[in-house]
Amino acid sequence: MISALSADGTGYPVSPLDVEMRIRPVVPADRGFVIAAAHRLASFGPPAWRSSEEIVNGETRTLEGFFAAPPDGAALLIAESEGERLGFAYLERLQDYFTLEPHGHVSMLVVAEEAEGKGVGGALMRAAEAWAREHGYLRLTLNVFEANHAARAVYEHLGYAPETLRYVKIL
Repeated sequence: MISALSADGTGYPVSPLDVEMRIRPVVPADRGFVIAAAHRLASFGPPAWRSSEEIVNGETRTLEGFFAAPPDGAALLIAESEGERLGFAYLERLQDYFTLEPHGHVSMLVVAEEAEGKGVGGALMRAAEAWAREHGYLRLTLNVFEANHAARAVYEHLGYAPETLRYVKIL
């Protein structure tokens, strides 16, 4: 059974999975786990022109900023089971380029290596969707490295579809 607590304590509706899991807002004691887990993001298909160090530094900078002073409209959710942290999702409010409407955005989704394949990513995504609905957003977006086929398959299974492709040329 999964339970999730929203920022106001009422809970996020998420589906039951094989493991007992809870999704909750981050607390300061989670900082070490979150920063260490974020290092995994460099392992999932960044292009050749992006170094692992560059990715880790950028993600760490964003997370440290959240712990220092959470930006308006941002949330950091922790998945845990029996006191063990399993992953996290960093959520932000962005503005749609085409409509200028605010929408939710999953800036980071990380599942601990030992929790892979246990539904943690899906549970965090369902909690992110609940968070977005709670804020009145009509869309939830995310970015994923083009070569991260496993994550792309999960997102597509959950109903997400590619919208734009960003092309880069190193000059």
